[in-house]
Amino acid sequence: MNLQTKRLQLRPIEAKDLNDYFEFYQLDSVCQYLPNEPWTPENKTENFESTLSSTNLENGSKLLLSVIYQEKAIGVIFIMPDEMIDTFEIGYVFNPTFSKQGFAFEAVSATFDYLFQIIKAHRVFANLDTRNIASMKLCEKLGMRQEAHYMEDYWLKGEWTDSYIYGILNREW
Repeated sequence: MNLQTKRLQLRPIEAKDLNDYFEFYQLDSVCQYLPNEPWTPENKTENFESTLSSTNLENGSKLLLSVIYQEKAIGVIFIMPDEMIDTFEIGYVFNPTFSKQGFAFEAVSATFDYLFQIIKAHRVFANLDTRNIASMKLCEKLGMRQEAHYMEDYWLKGEWTDSYIYGILNREW
């Protein structure tokens, strides 16, 4: 699967993306709301190879797409089928060097177009740490609504954290 926007290409992860991913996955600021610790030079190949192993939405597994800008992987989008029919969870991680330029909005919008128009999804949702203000703002800019606020529902890096669920329906997109 390949998606093209005005500035970006979204395509399956390729081995050549390793160093671009390491550039942002090694940062504490990027990993602070993720279940994984920052990558190190010693574990970057192992961590990257684990992301390569699952990429087929049609078979019910998650799909990971590299977000490419000028030949560089600046982010990744995760699409995970939910147990509810025609429902998908979306997640994303972007290199902060490229923040505040509209890349995340452009990439996730293209992903929504694909999910709602091609896959015929009924609902797409995002589960995010309530401290992740940038992700919350992106969800709201995309027209998603806050559907839930779970208190201390997720154990992350030695503490209980709160979660927001944001969602959008096909007819709203």
